[in-house]
Amino acid sequence: MKRSRTFVWEDPRETAAAVGRLSGLAFLEEMLAGRVPHPPIMAMLGFGLEEVAAGHAVFALEPGEEHYNPIGSVHGGVYATLLDSAAGCAVHSIVPEGMGYTSLDLTVKFLRPMTVDTGKIRAVGKVLSHGRRTALAQAELLDGDDRLLAHATSSCMLFPMPPR
Repeated sequence: MKRSRTFVWEDPRETAAAVGRLSGLAFLEEMLAGRVPHPPIMAMLGFGLEEVAAGHAVFALEPGEEHYNPIGSVHGGVYATLLDSAAGCAVHSIVPEGMGYTSLDLTVKFLRPMTVDTGKIRAVGKVLSHGRRTALAQAELLDGDDRLLAHATSSCMLFPMPPR
């Protein structure tokens, strides 16, 4: 039987224009409050930002069939996207106004399968170390019982944002 899923998103240029005008933490707080649009990837995959603090970010997802790979479990790319988002936004939360970041690498360890029966999962990101030019973060993907589904580390480059 065919299934379908519809989603909508806002103009990503509006979100991008807000980056650098605020500190990273203020930007993420504005997004959490709904005053800055979420990026389209969040609508496409169906995940959301749940918490943010300095050096900390949490995203959540309810896995669905639309996330499945050919063997009937959630695709590793979904894991990686959530882990990259949590680690990256944890880093974003520590940058001052006028600064941005980009991921340099992402190392993921897959530990448990995820299906629709897993229920709501959380990707919890935390900054481990940061300097003027780089930051190191980790993220954990946890199920409702706080069992570790996957783990990732990410190095990020910090840089001045061009004026917009």
